[in-house]
Amino acid sequence: MRKTPGICLALLLGVFLAGCAHAQAWPARPVKIVVSFPPGSTPDTVARVLAPKLQEALGQPFVVENRAGAGGNLAADQVAKSPADGYTLLVSTNAAVATNKVLYRDLPYDPEKDLETISLLAAAPQLLVVHPSVAAHSFTELVAYVRANPGRLSYGSVGSGSAAHLTMELLKSEAKLFIVHIPYRGFPQAVTDMVGGNIHVMFAIAPGVLPQVKAGRLRALAVTSLKRIDSAPEVPSIAELGLPRLESLAWIGLLAPARMPAAIIERLAIEARKGLRAPDAAKLLANQGFEVVANAPAEFRRFQHAEIEKWGKVIRSTGATPE
Repeated sequence: MRKTPGICLALLLGVFLAGCAHAQAWPARPVKIVVSFPPGSTPDTVARVLAPKLQEALGQPFVVENRAGAGGNLAADQVAKSPADGYTLLVSTNAAVATNKVLYRDLPYDPEKDLETISLLAAAPQLLVVHPSVAAHSFTELVAYVRANPGRLSYGSVGSGSAAHLTMELLKSEAKLFIVHIPYRGFPQAVTDMVGGNIHVMFAIAPGVLPQVKAGRLRALAVTSLKRIDSAPEVPSIAELGLPRLESLAWIGLLAPARMPAAIIERLAIEARKGLRAPDAAKLLANQGFEVVANAPAEFRRFQHAEIEKWGKVIRSTGATPE
């Protein structure tokens, strides 16, 4: 039977309306947020602040699942290969969603092609801390000590490609230092080992180490921002020390599998912004040393690309490798 133009138009309209109804129905079941580091880590903290805000706004549970390993690559790869239906999201850091693209030759996913940016959630500068056993009470003394004792000290990071790793590699290159890299699966383990004297030096987000600094179990020598920070006003900035190139942020973002519907991405970005900028959430993250960013998907994409370009040059110039 021959279909009339009116019938064809009605069929097309029906398909369109069905698609709209499907989009409007999201989320119709719980949403999983995969975090690339273990419980107690800073990405985990941000995810667990965000999850109830999204649940409240969208009416379905947002369940945090920790998948640590390979500097965040395991979680990022899992999400990159998940269905782009809005039910699997990623909360991760600099490494897995930016710098590892350059650091790893055989990365099983491309952070820019296989992941959609939703929002850069939060960011924070780092403190350069040393164990009290290290005979250095200032940045200048640390440099002199390492030069006099090449290879004697080790430094920790939360994995290859992390801000802690690449900032130290840049410092080693700029100051001609030899310090051994010890990567960890998460921040709590690195701090525990450092307090125990198993590693000697580390760049770390301020709140994670400030209690140890105030208790005398660690010593802070510099902060990786261009000015001093309110939570540690006695610690000089890297700009004061004549090394503005060491400016770096540890940051945490929300992403999804590539080709996820734009309407879902925009909705998540809007609700993430509302949730994290709420006074209770912003205060909680500020107490953890984070500044809430919560920007738009396109802004996050531009930031991600700029980070890949900036730290890619560091990786190539220093010869940094995954360890």
